[in-house]
Amino acid sequence: MSESRASSRRAFICTTVAMGSGALIGGCAMNARGKGESRTRSGDEESKPGEDVSPAEDLMREHGVLKRILLIYGECVRRLDSAEDIPPTALAESAGIIRSFIEDYHEKLEENFLFPRYRKANKLVDLVDVLVEQHQAGRRLTDTTLRFANLRALKTPDDRQRLAISLRQFVRMYSPHEAREDTVLFPALHEIVAPSEYDALGEDFEKKERESFGEEGFEKMVDRVATIEKSLGIYDLRQFTPRE
Repeated sequence: MSESRASSRRAFICTTVAMGSGALIGGCAMNARGKGESRTRSGDEESKPGEDVSPAEDLMREHGVLKRILLIYGECVRRLDSAEDIPPTALAESAGIIRSFIEDYHEKLEENFLFPRYRKANKLVDLVDVLVEQHQAGRRLTDTTLRFANLRALKTPDDRQRLAISLRQFVRMYSPHEAREDTVLFPALHEIVAPSEYDALGEDFEKKERESFGEEGFEKMVDRVATIEKSLGIYDLRQFTPRE
C-alpha cells in the first residue's frame, strides 16, 4: 500500500471511530499532533498517557482537598457538640492545610489569574465579587480555628463553642462556594480566553505549585489529609454507605 493511501486510510479510521466513540477522539488527536505538545503535571518534555491536567481540572482537584477538610471539620463539630475529645493536632493540621494550600495558594491563583480576566471580559462579575468577599471571610474564620486548635481551648467550654461556630460557618459557606465555582465559574473560562492562553494558564499553575510545595505538591496534600482522616476514624469510605 502506498504511503499516501496508508495516510488517508488512517485519517478515515480516526474520523470514523471518533464519530462512533467520543472517548477515542483524544487518542486520534494525540497521534496526529505528536507526544511533545501535551502538557503533563510533572513538567516532563514527553507526555505520558493520562497525565494531562487542564487549569480547570487543577483547581477542581484542589477543591477535592478542600471538600475532604470540610468533612474533617464536620466530624470535629460533631465531637464538639457531643462533648467528645478532638486531637488538637488533627484540627490544627487541617486548618494549616486550609491556610497554606487553599487560602494562600489556591485562592491566590483564582484572585490573581482568573478573577481579573472575568472582570476584563465583564462576565460573571457579580459572582466574582461574592467569591472574593467569601475568600476574605474564610481567612477570618481560619484565624479563629487556628487560635482555638489547642488542648487548652478544647478543654474550655466557651472556647469550644466559639470554635464550633467558626467551623460551622466555614463549612456552610465553602460547600456552595466551591460548587458554584466548579459548575459556573470554571466552565466559563473557555469563553473568555483563547485556547493558547488557557494552556498557558495551566503552565502558570504548575509553576506556582512547584514553587510553593515542590514536586507532587497536590499528592502530598492528599496524603496529609488522609493521615488526619485516619486519626479521626473517618478514612474508611465504607462507613458512609447507608445500611439497610
